[in-house]
Amino acid sequence: MTGTVRGDGTGAGAGRILRWNLFIGGHLSSSVPVRLVERTDEGQLVWLETGTPMWRTGLPRGAHLRDIPPEARPAHGYPAKAGRWPRGSALIHQPSGAGHAVFWFFGRRQTFDRWYVNLERRTHRGEDIDVADHELDITVAADRSWQWKDERSFAEKTGHPAYWSTEEAAAIRAEGERVARLAEVSAFPFDGSWCDFKPPSHWTTPARGPAPVRTVL
Repeated sequence: MTGTVRGDGTGAGAGRILRWNLFIGGHLSSSVPVRLVERTDEGQLVWLETGTPMWRTGLPRGAHLRDIPPEARPAHGYPAKAGRWPRGSALIHQPSGAGHAVFWFFGRRQTFDRWYVNLERRTHRGEDIDVADHELDITVAADRSWQWKDERSFAEKTGHPAYWSTEEAAAIRAEGERVARLAEVSAFPFDGSWCDFKPPSHWTTPARGPAPVRTVL
């Protein structure tokens, strides 16, 4: 997975629809159908299209799941509500065994805009990609300059039993530092690979699918 763009959707499993499920503090935040681009021993790439029909947590207006303490949430999770992916299209690299994923975000006319490093723990269950979000993230501009994101809320959650211990927090930050060093030297995935990716023209926007049954990890 060094950046050779197939682009024709003919690789083994390419185009297969998977579900990217994001959990915050053990509770489901969103469930979005994505398409498999490539899978190797090194990991996989999936395509998330802007506007894709999805499921998201039904919360009071203006509320965000990460701001609600886990002990104040319903024990069985919040109900899922139909919606659409509100952010730009993204190619997501999920390296095998790593505690992060890298997003290539694209703007209008499918032009590359920036990278985004999501620190996380992933579990694969059939068609489901369950992502336990680690709050702390990194934004990487097209010129490879980078900065931490959500440091304060990451620190506030450290030590809470629904999130991570002090020791685990140190490992999460170390993972981010390792990925940031790759950006500093323009190494993969920040070497320009996949920045010109365009999904095959025959790929349609995935349907929303049934509401998620599993709303708590």
